[in-house]
Amino acid sequence: RRQLLRRRCAHRAPLLARPAAVCLARRWLGAGVGAGAMSKVTFKVTLTSDPKLPFKIFSVPEEAPFTAVLKYAAEEFKVPPATSAIITNDGVGINPQQSAGNVFLKHGSELRLIPRDRVGGCSAV
Repeated sequence: RRQLLRRRCAHRAPLLARPAAVCLARRWLGAGVGAGAMSKVTFKVTLTSDPKLPFKIFSVPEEAPFTAVLKYAAEEFKVPPATSAIITNDGVGINPQQSAGNVFLKHGSELRLIPRDRVGGCSAV
């Protein structure tokens, strides 16, 4: 069953212990309380680094910046949001500098999260 995001910034940890970007993401994505008839879009985000391919379903306001969706999804999968990217099932990268509604219209609802912590590393022999 789909779960709506209704969390606040200060849940589970003090505000000083949370990065400002995560707090901002929670504020945007949890804005549905008392917002009236705000239209929402739903994304199914799959974690590609895990062989079991776990997924989570997020419903977010159309006007939410996609950077907030990316940061929230990365936090939910416990991967670093600063080095994560979201692509489509076809492998097309998504520019996060747009609204969630635009991403939904351009790329659809099924997306993949890639933690890029292992990409580009150089090991000395």
